Amino acid sequence: MSQRIAARNTNWGRMTRAAGAALVLMLVLGAGPADPEPSVAKGDPYPLDTCAVAGTKLGSMGEPVIYNHQGREVRFCCKGCIPAFEKDPEKYLKQVDEKIIQQQLSHYPLTTCIVMENDPLDDPEIKPFNLVYNNRLVRFCCKGCTRDFKADPEPFLKKLDEAVIAEQKKQYPLETCVVGGGRLGSMGDPVDYVMHNRLVRLCCRGCIASLRKDPLKHMARIDAARPADTKPAG
Repeated sequence: MSQRIAARNTNWGRMTRAAGAALVLMLVLGAGPADPEPSVAKGDPYPLDTCAVAGTKLGSMGEPVIYNHQGREVRFCCKGCIPAFEKDPEKYLKQVDEKIIQQQLSHYPLTTCIVMENDPLDDPEIKPFNLVYNNRLVRFCCKGCTRDFKADPEPFLKKLDEAVIAEQKKQYPLETCVVGGGRLGSMGDPVDYVMHNRLVRLCCRGCIASLRKDPLKHMARIDAARPADTKPAG
């Protein structure tokens, strides 16, 4: 019995020393745990060209950092901004939402509440309520309507998509895919994709991932093709 215990202790000691040696080697080589793979955010990609914390231009400090906050995409100028955001996300999301509302308000397609369809948003007796949902502006006649929306947002977002397409397709300025450059219709029916309450027409669904990776670059191409008096604000 004593011999078996001694042998077991010897094997345990060897395993412990081996593990310790591996840890030392990792520290010497500068290796560490790999960064976790970011999960896919829901909704629209981050629509602003500035860091959600520092306010600096994205890209001014290297590749922007894409961060998933409870299913919503946020972008930072560097990893150093993440701790500040995590400490008080509501503070920074409020600032981001104010900018998104200003950016998307001019091309919002509906003139009535998305829930109460007969209630106009321009009624001087009411103050519309603006909600930013996963980086997208949605407008209501009152805050109370947001409860119905949040309970099942998909049908309302689909209705909003349809309104964007109907409103903006008539004056869409490009006949080519904004990502691939091919002529729209050359690969079957064009894909009408709505992002940031803007219509983007693509040659195929394979271009969606590239569009979402760098949305502002592709949006700028659409805006550059528009007559000056039809370009959206923001």
